[in-house]
Amino acid sequence: MAFGNYSLERGKALPLGAWLTGGGVNFSIFSRNATAVTLVLFENTRPDSPWQELRLDRSKNKTGDLWHCHIPGLKAGALYLYRVDGPYNPERGFRFNVNKHLLDPYARALTDLEGWDLAVCMGYDPGDPALDLSFSYQLDRCAHPRCIVIDDEFDWQGDFPLNYPLRFSVLYETHVRGLTNNPNSGVEHPGTYRGVIEKIPYLKALGITSLELLPIQEFNEREQPKLNPRTGKALVNYWGYSTAAFFAPKSSYAADKSPGGQVREFKEMVRELHRAGIELILDIVLNHTAEGNERGPTFSFRGLDNTIYYILNENRRYYQNYSGCGNTVNCNHPVVRTFIIDCLRYWVTEMHVDGFRFDLGSILGRDQRGRLMENPPMLERIAEDPILSNTKIIAEAWDAGGAYQVGWFPGGRWAEWNDRFRDEIRRYWRGDSQETRHLATRLSGSSDLYLRDGRKPFHSINFITSHDGFTLMDLTSYNNKHNDDNGEDNRDGGDYNNSYNYGTEGPVPDPVITRIREQQVKNFFATMMLSLGTPMILGGDEIGRTQGGNNNAYCQDNEISWYDWSLLKKNQGLFRFVKEMIAFRLRHHGFMRPEFYTGRNGAYNAIPDIVWFDEDGDTPVWDKPGSCLALRMDGSKADILADKDDNDFYIMFNSGLDPVVFRVVKAPAGKTWVRAVDTSLNSPEDILLPGTEKPLTAPNRYYVKARSVVILISKEVLSKLQS
Repeated sequence: MAFGNYSLERGKALPLGAWLTGGGVNFSIFSRNATAVTLVLFENTRPDSPWQELRLDRSKNKTGDLWHCHIPGLKAGALYLYRVDGPYNPERGFRFNVNKHLLDPYARALTDLEGWDLAVCMGYDPGDPALDLSFSYQLDRCAHPRCIVIDDEFDWQGDFPLNYPLRFSVLYETHVRGLTNNPNSGVEHPGTYRGVIEKIPYLKALGITSLELLPIQEFNEREQPKLNPRTGKALVNYWGYSTAAFFAPKSSYAADKSPGGQVREFKEMVRELHRAGIELILDIVLNHTAEGNERGPTFSFRGLDNTIYYILNENRRYYQNYSGCGNTVNCNHPVVRTFIIDCLRYWVTEMHVDGFRFDLGSILGRDQRGRLMENPPMLERIAEDPILSNTKIIAEAWDAGGAYQVGWFPGGRWAEWNDRFRDEIRRYWRGDSQETRHLATRLSGSSDLYLRDGRKPFHSINFITSHDGFTLMDLTSYNNKHNDDNGEDNRDGGDYNNSYNYGTEGPVPDPVITRIREQQVKNFFATMMLSLGTPMILGGDEIGRTQGGNNNAYCQDNEISWYDWSLLKKNQGLFRFVKEMIAFRLRHHGFMRPEFYTGRNGAYNAIPDIVWFDEDGDTPVWDKPGSCLALRMDGSKADILADKDDNDFYIMFNSGLDPVVFRVVKAPAGKTWVRAVDTSLNSPEDILLPGTEKPLTAPNRYYVKARSVVILISKEVLSKLQS
């Protein structure tokens, strides 16, 4: 069929989006207040490509608020956009502009966004003094990426989501480009989904169970207008928290540049991760879109039905900005709830992902006027959705509008990023006074936050660092942020990092300071792996990755953010420690128990499941300033659900500047304590492999050096083993 001769049939209202029918493509899109909808087809990806416009008939191509049609003869790879007419009255919230081409919110792939000129996509005339109250007559067809019709056929080879229980999971947060884009990464396809595949042996060797990727839903990297003041180079949207198409994997992350290649390559990545036993979790940004505030571009939701998709101010010209990014998605409008559920279901059923981390998740609990709800239908629907029932759902339980819901996040089975764990563990190891009580609470799974509403220890996502902030090495190397390359005069990024440089800001040749810093990094990792809850590692921390003190590298697609793989050899002792510490946790069910400690005698023995001690072996005085804490953990039936016993453990913490002789309580009858971990020792003595643990030189005491963790485990005495 010659291009430009396509005919239009009635089609079906559902499913939304563009779907192959066998004889063509069915299109369906939502708009309640539009007066006309036109489907625009393109012959190819060139800006000046021939196109054909097909105007939908209100009487034949509309069911309720869904505009739909069927185009016979159209095939996978077809390119399309929409033009939508309707009232342009910003003070009433309506911003329809038929001159602006719009993305389908359900589009599953977009063409390359490299040449996207957002300035042309403004629905108003930027040169008019009335600004967004004015109207733009400029067509933006040549400056716009296009939606791609996708064929979802793929050879999954029997793959399905792994859905590990949270309590058996170790999460690893990373960035598709940052993982492999450095020339020393050793991969053939740097900065791509295939590059991730090439690094699977490394991830497998590290021992993590779950890979959590920063946003991969399509976004415009070039929307960032600032320049690096040091180099003069353009800064970019590197992290990707500015979504343009929620169903579409990012095209620039694919080595396969053929139409729809990003979808196939993403699926290949998921399949190969699963084959290696590694889950995939997506960081998803459903709280706002890349259309920004009233002076932002019109390329999708705003031009389809602004009053439905966004929370507007009482003066409906303006947007409520609980995201800090210009607009807020109207998540609890019934239409938007359906869109969000459809999106999540698509990523699970068609793309086989294992879970989601919801950026600024509190916004999903705001009503249509922006108020926080006690029982938000959106959050409950996600938690109760039958297709998502085994999928991990993790909330960043706050937003930029003042909501802070850590420990109180509504909706049932939600896990949460626990920033209380992050901050209090940082302060303890920095040596702050009176932090041992907080250390004990966080080691115990944060029952102060999660016990009251029936949630479990594993609902606490325990992390020390994430993409947002210092890396772990920088946390021990800088007192202050150094965001000088971000073009904001170092005003951006958090000022309260609970970090410490141990005498000198940044890298130093002093071996004493270098040793302290590496030891503190090991202490942080050990604390995460010993705590009840679900640990999350910031990718690269295991090899000592640094961002040079930049704690807000959102705009740095360069060596600041990329892994320096030479560090793997330089810091091989640190990598070994982290690898073995992960394995230590996953071997011992006592650290993954499904319930909180009770402090009482268990049903299977006369020993409490956990007992706390000070360095003298006495009950701690929790309000007393101090740096030392010890605990004895009983391993009998530590995991009741799995009917598993574990070793008993005696663990000692010393965040002080001086070594301390700890009194070690008596081991269980017929057993003796042996040393498994001492972070003050050099590799490989800092963590010993199973069967090589060493007996204590003195059975009732242990010399715990400054700033260190020691883990003793119980082993049967030799005479009993021989008998």
